[in-house]
Formats: sequence, C-alpha cells, structure tokens
Amino acid sequence: MAARLALKVDADTDRGTRIGVASLAADCAEFGAPACFLFSLGPDQTGRAITRVLRPGFFSKVSRTGVVGLYGVRTLLNGTLLPAPHIGRRNEGAMRSVRAAGFEVGIHCHNHYRWQDHLHRMDLPSVRAEFVSARVEFVRIFGEEARAAGAAGWQSNALSREVYDDAGLLYSSDTRGTHPFFPRIGGAVYRTLEIPSTLPTLDELMGRPGFPDSRIAGHLVSLLRPDRLNVFTLHAEIEGMGRRGIFRGLLAACRASGVEFVRLDDEARRILAARESVPVCDQVMVPVDGRSGLVATQAA
Repeated sequence: MAARLALKVDADTDRGTRIGVASLAADCAEFGAPACFLFSLGPDQTGRAITRVLRPGFFSKVSRTGVVGLYGVRTLLNGTLLPAPHIGRRNEGAMRSVRAAGFEVGIHCHNHYRWQDHLHRMDLPSVRAEFVSARVEFVRIFGEEARAAGAAGWQSNALSREVYDDAGLLYSSDTRGTHPFFPRIGGAVYRTLEIPSTLPTLDELMGRPGFPDSRIAGHLVSLLRPDRLNVFTLHAEIEGMGRRGIFRGLLAACRASGVEFVRLDDEARRILAARESVPVCDQVMVPVDGRSGLVATQAA
C-alpha cells in the first residue's frame, strides 16, 4: 500500500509570503502535489522573537539552521529597528494567486510573534480578538471564511481551541502527533478535528551531524508510514527559499517511491464522514527534539 502524504505550508513572514510561497506553489504544481498554504495575515514582527533567547534550545537551533541566512537581516529587524510590514495588505495578490492555482488556503495566524510567544499568557477575549483579526483579513482577501487553521509555532491551548470551535473550522493542524483526533484539554473535549504534523520539520534536522542536506529527503521518505496519514509541515522561508533544493529532492524522492500526495481538506472530510470513529486524545505541551520551548502534542 502506498504511503499518503499531505503537505502543509506555513508562511510566517512578509518575505516568505512574497518570495517563498510562489516558489513552493510552482514546485508543488510541477510534481502534482497538492498543499495547504497557511498565511500569517497581520504585522510581521519577526524581530521581536529575540525574546526567545531564554528558551531551552534556542541558541543551538539558531546556530544549526543559519537563521540570518534563511530569513534575511531585514526580516529579523521587522517590528524592532524597522517598521512591521502588514503581510496581508502587501501580499494579497500573491495569496489569491495560490488559491487560483488550485491550492487550499487557510489561517496560520494574525500576528505570528504574538501568537507563538504570548498565547499562553493571553485571556480568552485576547485570544478571540487575535483570531478574529486573522479571520477578518482572510475574508477581505479571499471573500470567504477560512475552513482550516494551523497555529504559529504549534502553540495551542484550551482558549484557542474554544475560539476555533466558535469559528466552525473544518479542521485544524496545531499539534505534533500520529493520527487525527479530537483534542481534550483539562477534561474538556473540543469539536474541531485536529490533524497533527507527523514528520520532523526541515529546521529540526538541518545542521545535525547525521543529516547533511543531501540525506534529509531520503530520511523523511523513510519515515513515511502506509498505515496512516503522513503530514509534513514546511515553511515558505526555508523550503521556499534557502533550502528549496531539499524540498524539490523530497518531492522527487516521494514520486520515485510511489507516494500518494493528498489534500488536507479532502482528508478531513473523509475522516469526519465517520466522525464517531475519530478518537479523543489529550493535548499536552512537551518539548520536541530540534525545537526551542514546548509545543502542542498529541498524548500517546
């Protein structure tokens, strides 16, 4: 049985949306691979992420991945020494072109820095206001409500889950895990289907002694399992720019291995057609090898 793989693209920054998104759309189209593009829709305050220096693993990740080369100096100053460009207003044409090309689109966040770094200190009205801002901008750009969302930095909690449920999403992809589920946090079960990322990301592998760029694509293919939906999260700023060659190598390796590329929204509808069989799993915050801080994860 062929492995099934869904691609989820996180566009975090103004530069990634302007340059990397188009590159990824072109590569996916060339290889016949559908993908879900999740957009950051508000101000790009990437420069403020320097506050993460106290998180475990931050410096090792920065040194491994070459953040400055990937993101560019301009992006790393956005929101600090330079004004924060508004991603949605500056890149609405690029976003619409992705949907016009037949790709699925959804919400990554409004303000990436605010969601990733401050979600767990926000109250419910603040979380709701942040997500509503993203929904409003999405409707302005695409003329309809988003049906999918994937949280910045895999940051998710009971408050964001409540806000997702209120939005009536088809599904979300906020966690790391193994199979689709309904999240349970603090005993409360939320009704938005969660489809977790099942594979390590490129920035979690880059720069490790055992993973030179030439080995990463093959390693990712070796992790694909035919008995489940495999989900790979990539970033417009990484696979769409400085490491585009690795992504193209992954697409080629998947094609050579007979991997079937699938759409996340199609998979969500198929799964929800048998809603009663979808398991309920606890959602917890734990460390993930290669990332700094804690991320939302499907409990075993």
